[in-house]
Amino acid sequence: MASSLKPLDQQVMVITGASSGIGLATAQDAARRGAKLVLVARNGDVLEAIVGGLRASGHEAIHVVADVSDRAQVENAAAQAIARFGRIDTWVNDAGCTIYGRLDEVSEADSRRLFDINFWGMVNGSLTALPHLRMTGGALVNVGSEASEVAIPLQGMYSASKHAVKGFTDALRIEIEQVDGAPVSITLIEPTAVDTPLPRHARNYLKNEPKLPGPQLDPHQVAAAILQAATTPTRNLKVGAIASLDVAVGKFLPGVADVLSVFQVPRQQTDQPAREREGALYRPRSEGRIYGCGNGKAR
Repeated sequence: MASSLKPLDQQVMVITGASSGIGLATAQDAARRGAKLVLVARNGDVLEAIVGGLRASGHEAIHVVADVSDRAQVENAAAQAIARFGRIDTWVNDAGCTIYGRLDEVSEADSRRLFDINFWGMVNGSLTALPHLRMTGGALVNVGSEASEVAIPLQGMYSASKHAVKGFTDALRIEIEQVDGAPVSITLIEPTAVDTPLPRHARNYLKNEPKLPGPQLDPHQVAAAILQAATTPTRNLKVGAIASLDVAVGKFLPGVADVLSVFQVPRQQTDQPAREREGALYRPRSEGRIYGCGNGKAR
């Protein structure tokens, strides 16, 4: 593991999924602490507005429009980061989406698209970032979920993708940190439910509008964990007491966890009829919002 990482005010940080939710919260908090930022997402108009606001406040930032499922687009983001700032100190793989629906009802095309974003997007970011991080030392931070270790009914394919994120991240850490002894810290972040627009961006097969069960974390709590991993070599960070509890129950009392998970089915949908069902699986949504609706905040 990297023996030391730079303080944030000396870092160049690339953040995918930076146009809303955890990614946007991380960008704001990193900027306040002096990091130079490269913000990556599919929605160029939203990214341009975000970067404009950061620059107006005296922060250094650029944006790159990219679909993380396309390796060439991710490599272009890295190239633009190097062209502008000369190096990459931390790369945060945050881009992701979800599908609400039973596994036997979700189409194969939708399931594959989810993996293209959540899993292959993380792989593309990781393997693109590594050569740069190896050169000068740095941190790779992959945003998983408590769903990396427990199953969530009605979000089964999301759970599967996050399990895959954990498997890849753990194996990569062993190869890079332990086998190679490279100066790269590789961290998996595992939050419980977070108050972001994720349900609004979801592909929805349910009859009703989807939601995340409460209580929900503030996205800035997850951002704090990401920034901790960017400055302090860390293997794994669970965010929220519920994440630690759920993972422990799933590990030591799996039968009990299965029974308790049944109660998550009604807690993941509202009593309102479903509206727009496609979500952001195939096209970006105009957002620029950190929060969803869990705490009533607009940004």
